[in-house]
Amino acid sequence: MTTITIAAVGDLLMKAPIIASARLDGGGQYDFDPMFEGVKPQLQNANLLIGNLETTFSGNPRKAGKYETRAPRTGYPAFNCPDELAGTLKRLGFDVLTTANNHCMDGGTSGLKRTLNVLDRHGIKHTGTSRSAAESRRCTVMDVKGIKVGILAYTTGTNSIPYPKAYLVNRIRLPRIAADIKAMKRRADFVIVCLHFGLEFHRTPNARQKSIVNAVFKYGADAILGAHPHVLQPVKVSKVKDGRGGVKKRVAAYSLGNFVSTRLRKNIHTQRGLILKLKVQKDEKGRTRLLGVSKVHTMVNSHGEIGNRTYRVVPL
Repeated sequence: MTTITIAAVGDLLMKAPIIASARLDGGGQYDFDPMFEGVKPQLQNANLLIGNLETTFSGNPRKAGKYETRAPRTGYPAFNCPDELAGTLKRLGFDVLTTANNHCMDGGTSGLKRTLNVLDRHGIKHTGTSRSAAESRRCTVMDVKGIKVGILAYTTGTNSIPYPKAYLVNRIRLPRIAADIKAMKRRADFVIVCLHFGLEFHRTPNARQKSIVNAVFKYGADAILGAHPHVLQPVKVSKVKDGRGGVKKRVAAYSLGNFVSTRLRKNIHTQRGLILKLKVQKDEKGRTRLLGVSKVHTMVNSHGEIGNRTYRVVPL
């Protein structure tokens, strides 16, 4: 009998003021570690830690220090972050980062590929975007104390930024998700599907989200982790027959909120998030099940004047 804890957080939204607050005096180096010290124990007591990288590692910006810009065609913010963040996330214990989100193409194809290269250099697994067709067909499976956890990730869009090859970004296409889960279940004991979907700043899931969740559960997912609304949405635990005469639990977190962010649209809820913890057990017969779910609420505290603020993620 083996039991593990899987922890997941929502968006790592590295806005310009947050990046500026981590800049060290006298140069172009950054230290993001202090930002997460208050929540570090809650992250490191899990056996597997997952987060959504809502930025890119596209390299040094053309204008020194200007990591957040605006897409010229759409006016949407375009995100980039110093590579030092990857080292911080590794030290915090992040094992897997999902990269399929509406900002994954902010640095173009080269930025997308460079982001994955940076994560590789730091030993962080990733899923949701790919550098090649072959990579897009690989399954991200983590062996955690003998329990194989499969992780898939998809997004509704890329902020209207085109991508030249379909394999670059996993879009939410139900036939594709069904096929991927089927393939994943041949390799994994427990399947997590991460979905970047929903309406920004809405605290309840819409009909489209619910329809997608129902379909993904039907395909065989054990857990669904949502992101993109930038605010918390409900976590729903349900029960279903397991096909062996028993009943198993499954969980859908419609949005885990922002793990780190500035306040967006003067909405305090955009600086609140959730560390969702799943207790998963595998018995002597090889049967894996979700035992239970626990939640640690977090918030981002900010202090100081504009242009000279500090940001700290803390548990509530």
